[in-house]
Amino acid sequence: MLELAGIIILGILAQWVAWKFKIPAILPLILIGLLVGPIAAEFLSEDGTKWIEPIWNGTEGLFPGESLFYFVSLAISIILFEGGLTLKLNEIKNVGPVITKLITIGSIVTFFGASLAAHFIFNLSWEISFLFSGLIIVTGPTVITPILRNIPLKKDVSAVLKWEGILIDPIGALVAVLVFEFISVDAGGEFTKTALIEFGKIVLFGSTFGFTFAHAVNLILNKKWVPHYLINVFSLAAVLGVFVLSDSFAHESGLLAVVVMGMVLGNSNSPHLKDILYFKESLSVLLISILFILLAANINFEELLLIYNWKTAVLFLVIVFLIRPIGVFLSTYGSTLKLNEKLFISWVGPRGIVAAGIASLFGLKLASKGVTGAEYITPLVFVIVLGTVLLNATTARLFARLVGVFLTKSNGILIVGASKVSRLLGHYLESNGRHVVLIDSNQSNINKAKELGLEALSTNIYSDSLTDNIELNDVGYLMAMTGNSDINKYAISKFRKQFGENGSFRLVTPDEMNNPEDNPSEGLFSQTDDFIQLSEVTRKYPSIQEIPLEDKAHYLSLIDITNKNEDMIPLFLKDEDGELHIISSNNTNIDKIGEDYKLVYLGKPFDVEKVILEDA
Repeated sequence: MLELAGIIILGILAQWVAWKFKIPAILPLILIGLLVGPIAAEFLSEDGTKWIEPIWNGTEGLFPGESLFYFVSLAISIILFEGGLTLKLNEIKNVGPVITKLITIGSIVTFFGASLAAHFIFNLSWEISFLFSGLIIVTGPTVITPILRNIPLKKDVSAVLKWEGILIDPIGALVAVLVFEFISVDAGGEFTKTALIEFGKIVLFGSTFGFTFAHAVNLILNKKWVPHYLINVFSLAAVLGVFVLSDSFAHESGLLAVVVMGMVLGNSNSPHLKDILYFKESLSVLLISILFILLAANINFEELLLIYNWKTAVLFLVIVFLIRPIGVFLSTYGSTLKLNEKLFISWVGPRGIVAAGIASLFGLKLASKGVTGAEYITPLVFVIVLGTVLLNATTARLFARLVGVFLTKSNGILIVGASKVSRLLGHYLESNGRHVVLIDSNQSNINKAKELGLEALSTNIYSDSLTDNIELNDVGYLMAMTGNSDINKYAISKFRKQFGENGSFRLVTPDEMNNPEDNPSEGLFSQTDDFIQLSEVTRKYPSIQEIPLEDKAHYLSLIDITNKNEDMIPLFLKDEDGELHIISSNNTNIDKIGEDYKLVYLGKPFDVEKVILEDA
């Protein structure tokens, strides 16, 4: 009981440490596992026992016999199912040729290059070498995101790394599963005709069960034969059932079945998909926390000594500094990416949770069957995982500066709320060269924004999902423009540091509008116009105008006119270089007005000079 409780407590503690220090969770999880396992047995225990013993050794241990295999298999099946859910076929087509080539050409280069390296450096058999290379194909969003979250990069670079990690996870897992199954059908012997037939059965049953039961689950959910509160646990039971059922028909086909099941469900139009994905993400966090402490603790010190030599360092250097760059440069040949961007993408390639998890499972199974060289699989993959995560977590920011992909100024704008006025402003900003992202929990508003060609995300600002989006790294301005003043204030409070380092603004409230002395420092556009007034002007005059300015006095006179005229709302100041500066409601952010400056406002077109004369 103490060991089991300790694993859960240490696992959640590791997750918290990862969140606090913005590092991939897999790093503290594996280090804790090694500490309470082989390191404790060798250096910290007087009787040479591990603090946490995963397999029952006759006197202590959590899992008797092959129970650990079963737990790891079931946990990995859930993790792989979640990975399959994230693989959208339309995204493979739409994310661009660079990403498509990275997950195809790049994977092929890694698969054959790493297998050659493992075979000739460690003298491993070709079967074990190919299994090793299949396992380290994957990068994974869980390790990429924490590393890149706080590195301001060009949108194209961060998008390539993000989507490579998302899309290559299930693809790499699928390759590793197929290689493992090919070895398993006749482990240690010749690949005879019978072995090939068995391999074919594994692929056939895995694909068939995954495809069939994905559609069956989708049908059951859409017909509402399962109540809403049981949808998540029903989907969990379905995944485990498909895994076990497929495995019973063709041994080792279960992992393939759940990957295929996840891919099919993820590309369906099920309205319950988001609920299932959120549940699986939460469950995966708990399973990953337990799983990797167990797996790292299960490694024996003798296995660590197997790789404690110069060969391991050579293999690591070849994979990181030769094979990864070759794959990236071949995949990006002829693209619009610059040399420094290709170098940075080559540098950032941390291996993740799927690689370590499946490596442990396959290594344990093959070693138990007596396959020569199987004992190298788990420690070698763990070295690649820990080494790449440590390397990238500590040097990615510095390397970004050295090669010149680090953005010195974040000019992107995040607009909270995707109402008609937000869409109008977003379209104007985009047409003037600014990266704009609109967020809203209203799917209808998001769809309308996307129809205008704007980047829009359906999200709840009270969740943490937005802070994980590395494609927002170039955002330095925040504009809260919803009709709810509490949401606007909360957005400023929560996201000011991450997305509003250059300026955070929100619309004034009706109370602030009626009492100018209460005007907030983060007030947006005008102290006399709230969301209702903005919406009304947008309804009557959905257009944005530009007025040439002479000097600061001219600008202030125009601002005074807009305060008195209900059909004019000031928005931006456009300088001689065409750069837009957001106008605050108290105008304290305007220092000077030069030649060729323009006032940008929302509303009715006016003969401004005539209005000035009439006002005078």
